[in-house]
Amino acid sequence: MVEDDERVARLLTRALTGAGLCVHSEPTGTGGLDAALRGDFDLVVLDLVLPDIDGVEVLRRLVDDLPHQRVLILSGACEVANRVACLEAGAEDFLGKPFAVAELLARVHARMRMAAASPVGDYLTVGPVRLDLRLHRAQLADRRVDLTEREFLVLQYLMSRADQVCSRSDLLEAAWGMGSRSASNVLDACVWRLRGKLGGPEWLETVRNVGYRYAVG
Repeated sequence: MVEDDERVARLLTRALTGAGLCVHSEPTGTGGLDAALRGDFDLVVLDLVLPDIDGVEVLRRLVDDLPHQRVLILSGACEVANRVACLEAGAEDFLGKPFAVAELLARVHARMRMAAASPVGDYLTVGPVRLDLRLHRAQLADRRVDLTEREFLVLQYLMSRADQVCSRSDLLEAAWGMGSRSASNVLDACVWRLRGKLGGPEWLETVRNVGYRYAVG
């Protein structure tokens, strides 16, 4: 947990330890980043307003070095622009302050269940694309395709439901932990990048007013 407000940090620590979780707390961005990079954490809970480094910068550095690290943003700076910026930078979820402890615990447990889940097998192959579930990258013919964490999650969701129409809200929930349409442009941008990396739109179809479909036929 990276939180500079001592009162909030104490509240969070009591709530999380009371739920059976082990918590390591840091009051600065520098300390939090260093601890996260040295440790092995299921989840990082990160404030945005920190005394030394901007929380978004901490997020970017953390995701650059540990692309599979799950991060939940907990901040009073919860304008849509900030939420979108954090989700685009690699955050799993965003909860605004003030918050209900029950909602925080529910979101933390949901994220940690996802971190603990292990895929069946190491690969998912649908049509010409082979998705490496361990290394979070794709193989297309003889070409390796590197993916960001969100691109991987969106592609995995679509490929695991090949030829099915996947709604925008379901895709947002699967990859960003949010079902709201208010930030759905992050999904459009993600699919646009995937189409570029996979060589065209023929596999990732837009279903107007609904969502997307990974087409194999």
